[in-house]
Amino acid sequence: MDVATLSEFLPALALAIALAASAGLRAWLPLLLAGGLARAGVLDLGDSFSFLASNEALVLFGVATVIELVGDKVPAIDHALDVIGTPLRPAAGALLAASVLGTVSDPLTALALGTAVGAPSALVPHAAKTALRAVSTTLTGGLANPVLSFLEDAISLITFVLAILVPVLVVALLGITFFLVLRFLRRRQAEAPA
Repeated sequence: MDVATLSEFLPALALAIALAASAGLRAWLPLLLAGGLARAGVLDLGDSFSFLASNEALVLFGVATVIELVGDKVPAIDHALDVIGTPLRPAAGALLAASVLGTVSDPLTALALGTAVGAPSALVPHAAKTALRAVSTTLTGGLANPVLSFLEDAISLITFVLAILVPVLVVALLGITFFLVLRFLRRRQAEAPA
């Protein structure tokens, strides 16, 4: 892999892992956000994954997000959602990872890499959430679970937003740094005795 290819692949890989991790807490919210941002032209998905921004997918993701967010606050339903989420969240993570890796590789490679990095990246937060919920249910009889659910919503959303914004902020910071160094060097050159 040459330097140019690597310079495109590594940021896509980092984004893939971060988006997949956000799916470890909420399967549908990151898919809805990714599809919405792709529709708005903010997030680039591979051509084979453009269906994530389709009307049908966005409606499905929207309805599923509402069901997941609301249902997770109800003690009897949250357990059923967690059982369903055990295979669903790694699959959502794999799909999110593959969709952003599809911009730097062919669809089959993107799918293989997305599964290899996305599923484990989503499974780790899901496993931690499941363990925390078991402790919470044991200690509080499930009364603290809705509070934990709100925290999980926030963490999933923040992880997603940071995954999108951090590369933009890094580029902006590098641009500002370059501008300031250039300005400093010009001023220094102007002040130098001739």
